[in-house]
Parts: sequence; structure tokens; C-alpha cells
Amino acid sequence: MSGGGTETPVGCEAAPGGGSKKRDSLGTAGSAHLIIKDLGEIHSRLLDHRPVIQGETRYFVKEFEEKRGLREMRVLENLKNMIHETNEHTLPKCRDTMRDSLSQVLQRYEELSC
Repeated sequence: MSGGGTETPVGCEAAPGGGSKKRDSLGTAGSAHLIIKDLGEIHSRLLDHRPVIQGETRYFVKEFEEKRGLREMRVLENLKNMIHETNEHTLPKCRDTMRDSLSQVLQRYEELSC
């Protein structure tokens, strides 16, 4: 730049013979474009992990929702079984025990009242 030498503008190269004849700038720009494109691809493959992370995140959320759904189904099934057992076995047993106890309490009350 300020070194006092001659500078060649980007996209132009000096001719091999040392003259200042410009080379076809389309060929140079095209190859520069390909290099930039290749560098972009390399960068995206090596340093840009967003697509991979997004895919892994989607997979994790899907698996989590499936497992959560299965877990909720198991909880609901357990609750259904517990309610059925309570209605069929525990409540009748409690009812019978309560009737026996109440009849004993009524007998004691009548004995004390008289």
C-alpha cells in the first residue's frame, strides 16, 4: 500500500511477461467465487453445528414426549387399578367394619343411657 511498489488491483494480475496487460477478470473472479464457496462449505461443515444441534434437539423432544406420554398412560392405568381395587375391596371392608363398630357404640350408649 504505502510501500512504494506497484500494486495490482484485486481481480487483475500482471501478465507473465512483466507488462501491465490485464488478464481476463472473469476467470479470476470465477475462481475466487469457487474458492469462497468452498471456504463457506468448509466453514459450515466444521464450525457451524446448528443443523446438527437442531436435529438432535428435535429428536430429544420427540423421544421425551413419547416417553412422557407412555409414563402418563402408566400413571393413569395405575390410578384406574387403584380406584377399581378401592371400590371392589377396600370400601366394602371399611363399610362392614364401620357398621360393626357403630353397632357396638350404639349398644354401649344404650347401656349407659338406661
